[in-house]
Amino acid sequence: MFAELSITSNFTFLTGASHPEDYVHRAAALGLPAIAIADDNSVAGIVRAHSAAREIARQVAERRKIEARDGPIGPPSPCPTTPDWTNTPRLIPAARLCLDDGLVLTALPQDRTGWASLCRLLTLGQRRASKGHCHLTLDDVLAGAAGVHLLLHPPAGLDAAEWTAQATRLTRQLGGQMHLLMAPRYDGQDSARFDRLADLAHGLGLPTLATACPRMHHGQRRKLADVLTAIRTGRRVDDLGRAALANAECRLRSEPEMLRLFAGHESAVHRAGALADRLTFSLDELRYEYPSEVAQGETPSQRLRRLALDGLHWRYPQGAPDKVHTLLEHELTLIAKLGYEPYFLTVHDVVAFARSRGILCQGRGSAANSVVCYCLGVTSVSPEIGTMVFERFVSEARDEPPDIDVDFEHERREEVIQWIYERYGRHRAGLCATVIHYRGKRAIREVGRAMGLGGDTISALSSQLWGFHAAGQLERHRMREIGLDPDDARLRQTMELVHEIEGFPRHLSQHVGGFIMTEGRLDELVPIENASMDGRTVICWDKDDIDALGILKVDVLSLGMLTCIRKAFDLLRHHHGRDDTLATLPPEDPRVYDMLCRADSIGVFQVESRAQMNFLPRMRPRCFYDLVIEVAIIRPGPIQGDMVHPYIRRRNGEERVSFPSDALGAVLGKTLGVPLFQEQAMQIAITGAGFSPDEADRLRRSLATFKKHGNVSEFRDRFLRGMKRNGYDMEFAERCFSQIEGFGSYGFPESHAASFALLVYASAWIKCHHPGIFACALLNSQPMGFYAPAQIVRDARDHGVTVRPVCINASFWDNVMEPDEAGGLALRLGFRQIKGLSEEDAVWITAARGNGYRQVGDVWRRAGVSPATVTRLAEADSFAALGLSRREALWQAKALAGDKPLPLFEGDMDGEAIDEPAAHLPAMTLGEEVVEDYVAMRLSLKAHPMALLRDHLTPPGSG
Repeated sequence: MFAELSITSNFTFLTGASHPEDYVHRAAALGLPAIAIADDNSVAGIVRAHSAAREIARQVAERRKIEARDGPIGPPSPCPTTPDWTNTPRLIPAARLCLDDGLVLTALPQDRTGWASLCRLLTLGQRRASKGHCHLTLDDVLAGAAGVHLLLHPPAGLDAAEWTAQATRLTRQLGGQMHLLMAPRYDGQDSARFDRLADLAHGLGLPTLATACPRMHHGQRRKLADVLTAIRTGRRVDDLGRAALANAECRLRSEPEMLRLFAGHESAVHRAGALADRLTFSLDELRYEYPSEVAQGETPSQRLRRLALDGLHWRYPQGAPDKVHTLLEHELTLIAKLGYEPYFLTVHDVVAFARSRGILCQGRGSAANSVVCYCLGVTSVSPEIGTMVFERFVSEARDEPPDIDVDFEHERREEVIQWIYERYGRHRAGLCATVIHYRGKRAIREVGRAMGLGGDTISALSSQLWGFHAAGQLERHRMREIGLDPDDARLRQTMELVHEIEGFPRHLSQHVGGFIMTEGRLDELVPIENASMDGRTVICWDKDDIDALGILKVDVLSLGMLTCIRKAFDLLRHHHGRDDTLATLPPEDPRVYDMLCRADSIGVFQVESRAQMNFLPRMRPRCFYDLVIEVAIIRPGPIQGDMVHPYIRRRNGEERVSFPSDALGAVLGKTLGVPLFQEQAMQIAITGAGFSPDEADRLRRSLATFKKHGNVSEFRDRFLRGMKRNGYDMEFAERCFSQIEGFGSYGFPESHAASFALLVYASAWIKCHHPGIFACALLNSQPMGFYAPAQIVRDARDHGVTVRPVCINASFWDNVMEPDEAGGLALRLGFRQIKGLSEEDAVWITAARGNGYRQVGDVWRRAGVSPATVTRLAEADSFAALGLSRREALWQAKALAGDKPLPLFEGDMDGEAIDEPAAHLPAMTLGEEVVEDYVAMRLSLKAHPMALLRDHLTPPGSG
């Protein structure tokens, strides 16, 4: 038997021309018993191959079960991706080690120990190097290859004597776990080359092993392989020369093909199969151990129960209702049964650390809106508000891990991230990766350049796409509309290659906040590498990979509105003595809902967009659950599924509330018979279409990966048939599935909507009752939200807030609230509003201010800032309180000595002081003042720009 043990996938970025999954499907069609994906210094793509192999095994098992019951189904389709139903390929995890010494080795773990060794080796090499690189030496391999079988690649680009010396040193210590690889080059010299390699192997005391070293699963990918090479090397395909593939032979091959290619060396082919039989390690053996979180002698179960009961007392100082007691006990019992106590304890500890530092945070996710999380302080959403069922998310039947995301202030999240690294150690914690894939615009840009298209042509093509849309949207008539000939051979070939490269991985980035933490060494579970950002380390698997392997992650995310709300709470405490939290704000305030009904929501979290502001007066929210719906309804899912207008009509009494069945009525009752939430979509699949929980889970997972793989529609026929079989109207079924597909672009669960709704209410309450403080906190939290500082300031003034300009003697770095003449508070703009002014300079200016500056030069002399900084202050008109106009202050600032003073201003000339006559500077017009304000600060308190044009824009006689 033959097994291919040295495959290059497209996770050797811009080299491999096939997905890991492509190789698995092709191996099934070719009847190969096993394959090894071995990318350069990486195991990033192997989980995808492993998942594909598991899916083929599941399909084969289902087919055999059906055939055992109903008889043979018939011969398989001749499609090249159809599995050979007599066997399923097994994935052998591997990596190709490219050593600094020049040797290249394919590393194949023999067992769990070998996998740990490989991960430690890759971690060692990648932690030494910058992102995307790996520095390993022969000494590293000799010291850390326990349990790893090595395939030695023959010399290529290395002096033969030097290669032989290194290979001899390697084989002397590890020869019992090594083979020498033999791979064809398809240049007519392979037979003689194989003879020489066999002699070389004999001299080293190594057996030979055959491989095709495929870079693609099928010969049809040859053109794409050349395009990838062109992109990698920065050349056009026409200029590749010898760097291009000579033919399409470098592909995955069957055993008969390999025996033909290696005639006379058939034993090398059979050794590959024999070695594969000995390599028993599978990714299924990885047993992820979550940190035990044992503390002070308590078991995780005891500690979680104690913390939850303590939280029950401070959350409900007057005593918790019986229903809450019952729910808490039920949840604790289920968590203990499934063994998830450590997960909830980790989230609690992270949140507790943040709160100890005064960092505002809020949990969300499928398990976050529970009594346990409410009592642990993870979320401030009372579980009595929601209608979620805990088992729907922490399910014994589905054995799914819980899902809790925690949002932190965006300015201070890094403190939390570094604390996690410090607590668990770099060897036990790391961020997930995110695979950056080729999408429409990037695919057109890079493939177009490789194919030699002009810049104008590439720009014209990419201008027809927006967002994540695929290049498949570029229809022939649209090409003609932009002046391109769709029948041009080069253009047509380019677009075919663009379609082919879409979805290919381009490089690895770091996940926005998904942390993996382990009880043992994380670097023995998966390699850890440096991120591009200082102080960050990441693993090479993304969230889909860790889901497939059952690895838990804690999402440590950032949210600008939390920064704003925390700063607003600080201002309320300082100026009004209020000690508010998200959980203690006065609930269900009618004035807040009145304000939202007027669409007075500039700056309010989630409902400040134009779409939401248009919808608020139609929705007219009057309670917290209305905000939950408001957050979720203006999303692609409900909009694409045509759910928005039916909901409004039913809410306003214009349409009768009806349910397709009593069963779906229980699912859709709270949303008036219209599915709005992701959970409802899943329940419709189970209740209405007859999906099993496992099928619904696969549908849910397909939603999460829709952008990447586009596989939601695989479930369409199954869904529609199920709905029809259960008696539902086809129009309703089509609308439901359309909404499910919409969730593929942006799914919004009810649990997330409830957490976000709390932030909507909190930000709206602050804006309603303290508009000045809200505007001040918003400005101090920039950049965030939809609106620029000028719009925030204009909105605050419309709400009666006195806004004062930046002043050299009254402003600080941040915007602040100060007493006004009427006993209230005015908003004083801070130095942060001045473009180009650093916080460090602002701190020096305020620290050296004393009793106030009297002239422009005082700032330069006392604060020690540069003349350029003083100039920026003058340009922002911050010296107006000194009686200086903008031009006068700027004139004085320009006279200050710089780092290299000009001789003219250096004191005296010929012993006499310079008596410079006073400059008579013309006063600036209002229009000039406004323009300069916007140039310096992006806002003006003097006038709105349109006010200067109103006379010109008003038709004569309209009076």
